[in-house]
Amino acid sequence: MQTQDPFAAPPDGALASPAAARNAGPILSILRAHLPARGRVLEIAAGSGQHALAFSTALPGLDWTPSDPGAEARASIAAWRGAKGPPNLAPPLALDALDPATWPAGPFDALVCINMIHISPWAAAQGLMTLAGRALAPGGLLYLYGPYREAGVETAPSNLAFDADLKRRDPAWGLRDVADVDALAQDHGLARTLRVAMPANNLSLLFRRV
Repeated sequence: MQTQDPFAAPPDGALASPAAARNAGPILSILRAHLPARGRVLEIAAGSGQHALAFSTALPGLDWTPSDPGAEARASIAAWRGAKGPPNLAPPLALDALDPATWPAGPFDALVCINMIHISPWAAAQGLMTLAGRALAPGGLLYLYGPYREAGVETAPSNLAFDADLKRRDPAWGLRDVADVDALAQDHGLARTLRVAMPANNLSLLFRRV
């Protein structure tokens, strides 16, 4: 797997996330299998920008547009892009899932959202699904990654502790039920096609626009 290494030495102005270093490879293996060879990808809540750099480098046929509502995150994305970014990595957008005025026009072939909907109010997940319903091309992919609750599946103790910590930080945050995410997706014309167990008690959830 050929990628840039966005984890060893951050350029000036860039943030570095140990979690991104751990999960980039497993996430890329899913994206490589399910994204088209060519097309447009919009990444929501791109954070430090390490994922955007790794994925755009590994998938050169995709025009990758990262976004984040935070100015610090966008500065980090721009720093990674300026130092090591490939030609298919676009400048970051100031997209806020809670503000439709910031949403770009589609169509996109895929939306990628990693570790957002549990560290934001439920309204952000609602905005994300509304955006996906509007901006994805027919058959387009919505990829979600993170920890979730599932009916009939025991929640790992580490995820229970994480959920409690999130709710202490903000009562509107916390792990979401997969069934609730599925129902929200269906309300916006998306259907879940795949669930993949990932390392460290995370899940990849893949949806397609019907």
